[in-house]
Amino acid sequence: MSDFTLHELQCFDAVVSTGGFQSAAAVLHRTHPAVFAAVAKLERQLGLRLLDRSGYRVQATDAGRSFLLRAQTLLREMEGLQAHASQLAMGEESVLRVVIGDVCPRPPILAWLSRFFARCPVTRLDLHFEAIDGPQERLFDNDADLILHHADRSDPRLECIALGEIPFILVVAAGFLPFPVSRDITPARMRGFTQCVIRNTAQHSVARNYFIIEGAHQCTVADQPMKKELILHGMGWGHLPRFLIDEELRDGRLLSIAGDYLPGNVVELVAARRRDRPHGPVARRLWDAIHAHSASLRQDMAI
Repeated sequence: MSDFTLHELQCFDAVVSTGGFQSAAAVLHRTHPAVFAAVAKLERQLGLRLLDRSGYRVQATDAGRSFLLRAQTLLREMEGLQAHASQLAMGEESVLRVVIGDVCPRPPILAWLSRFFARCPVTRLDLHFEAIDGPQERLFDNDADLILHHADRSDPRLECIALGEIPFILVVAAGFLPFPVSRDITPARMRGFTQCVIRNTAQHSVARNYFIIEGAHQCTVADQPMKKELILHGMGWGHLPRFLIDEELRDGRLLSIAGDYLPGNVVELVAARRRDRPHGPVARRLWDAIHAHSASLRQDMAI
């Protein structure tokens, strides 16, 4: 059996993931004949039929699927090695991509990031704001080096630093409801009122239902501050983070309607990065600084 090349493995992986030679060629920026020849050569070298070409969409055979699982491990290692070599060659990164999610208190974290990057003149902060599943999707799409949001801490690909818990309170404006506020309000009673929800900025993640009342009219907004304004003006009801509405709850402009049937929620805020990706020197310093100052960050964010 002859030695096979990374190029041949990449072509095979692309054909299986895209379902065809033409689409794989487009992804790899290669010609159709070049991709076809690379996969055919790989099959000859291995003495295996890796692809079933009989259908409209090309699929891996049983042997092909088994081989691909091992091949993808090698390809990921090579991708990580290439990224690591690039960062070693660059020294300090020219850009660091940070995503702040909708559950993160913005003013204190922006002030902290500003102070950190003031000490890193070579590295530009590429800052983005995403909502719901958007931050984690960016991280898994390799469009972010660090996110400040909630994340699935059980995912072995993630490394997280706990920054505190964010209580979400179900609220209405004073006078919004035509009946008294109590812990016995049911979803059915709220169905006739507009529910204000955050637009999920994720593009391809599986959609999840975050306390949305089925059948209720919805008003969709881009972020928590806009959601707060609509609720304050009696244009809807919904969950808001406690740090954003403490003053309004104290002075009675907003009322909690959380109860036995409509509970509130608590979301854990974390700093998260990929465990399975290399990180440059500035990214490592940022991570170490967040870890060292996590207690003071929680205090600054009042969580």
